[in-house]
Amino acid sequence: MSGEEGPVVAAEAAAPAIGEPMNIMTALQLTLRKSLAYGGLAQGLCEGANVIEKRTAQLVVLAEDCDQPDYVKLVKDLCAEHL
Repeated sequence: MSGEEGPVVAAEAAAPAIGEPMNIMTALQLTLRKSLAYGGLAQGLCEGANVIEKRTAQLVVLAEDCDQPDYVKLVKDLCAEHL
C-alpha cells in the first residue's frame, strides 16, 4: 500500500435522534455521507457527466453557488436527456 487512506468521513453528529423528524438538508447530508463512505459518490463535473451518461446516476446535486452558467446548463441538459 502507498500509505494513503481513503476519504475520512466525519461522524454523523448532525443526525437527529430516533423518532425526530428529519428535514430535507439533513437527509441529503446523511445520504451523501453514506454514498461517500461506500464509494458510490461521483464528485465534480467530469465524473458527474460520465455517471449521468452511463445512466447509473440516481441523484444529481448541483450547488446553488455555482457561478459557471455553462456548467449549470450542461448538467441540466445531461439530466434531461439521460435520466
